Amino acid sequence: MFDRYVILGSSGFIGKNLLQKIPNSVGVSLRNKDWKNQIYNARVIINLIGKAHDHNGTAKEQEFRDANVDLAKKIFNEFLKSDAKLLIHISSIAAQEEFESSKPLKEENQCHPFSHYGKTKREAEEWLMQQKLPDNKKLIILRPPMVHGVGDQGNLGLLYNLISKGIPYPLSAFDNKRSFISIDNLAFFIRQIIEKHENLQSGIYHIADDEAVSTKEIIAVIRKVENKNTISLSLPKFLVKGLARVGDFVPIPLNSKRLKKMTSDLTVSNQKIKTALKIENLPLSAEEGLIKTVKSFKSKRD
Repeated sequence: MFDRYVILGSSGFIGKNLLQKIPNSVGVSLRNKDWKNQIYNARVIINLIGKAHDHNGTAKEQEFRDANVDLAKKIFNEFLKSDAKLLIHISSIAAQEEFESSKPLKEENQCHPFSHYGKTKREAEEWLMQQKLPDNKKLIILRPPMVHGVGDQGNLGLLYNLISKGIPYPLSAFDNKRSFISIDNLAFFIRQIIEKHENLQSGIYHIADDEAVSTKEIIAVIRKVENKNTISLSLPKFLVKGLARVGDFVPIPLNSKRLKKMTSDLTVSNQKIKTALKIENLPLSAEEGLIKTVKSFKSKRD
């Protein structure tokens, strides 16, 4: 029983994939009244529980605090009581920055969370880092950027639906680079942490694919998989920004916040954790991961 790796929050996209990719892992739901006993004799606890982005803007701040802060505190306290030697807490790069950064983000950079999501993720990090750990336990906080893979239902799927239907992409005037991480590379990082956590100090680590990609490059991957040559529209930036401002007040697909996320640079350095774990190469390049994800979209549609 002590060889079990317990995943909290295993019913979501990331959790379902990790259950398949991490041997001896089991999912435990906090809705189960006996969850504390189920994690007591685990070897490793992986906490995926949290409330993600609220694209509709209807969720209250307290809802984010309940899921992202209060539950993180509860899980940490049970980790201290358990036999587990390692707690891997999944935070988000949004705890540090949500919109743009001219240079790859490093762990020591200042944090500027903006949304309830980002702020509560950062609040949980700060609380966790203030807690005293026994000498035989470690806490690893991971900050991934957007995660994609089989079963992903996020923004990448929305872009795929647009391009696969032959609808022209209207934002070609914007050239940007953003970091992502494929679910395969995320699972690889976690497996490496489990195997080599003696080489890691407790603390915050960024994980991401080695290469950042632009929206144009993602579209090129979609076109390649779909074997379609849809056109791109290079609408004037001032016109697009004007439409986005309209979307701030009228329920249309584009608003200023979404436009900034789609067109700004936000890259992440994974060098700290790769150096600590002596990782040279990740299983998949950014392009290979995207191709795998897009093929999963195509397979589901077909």
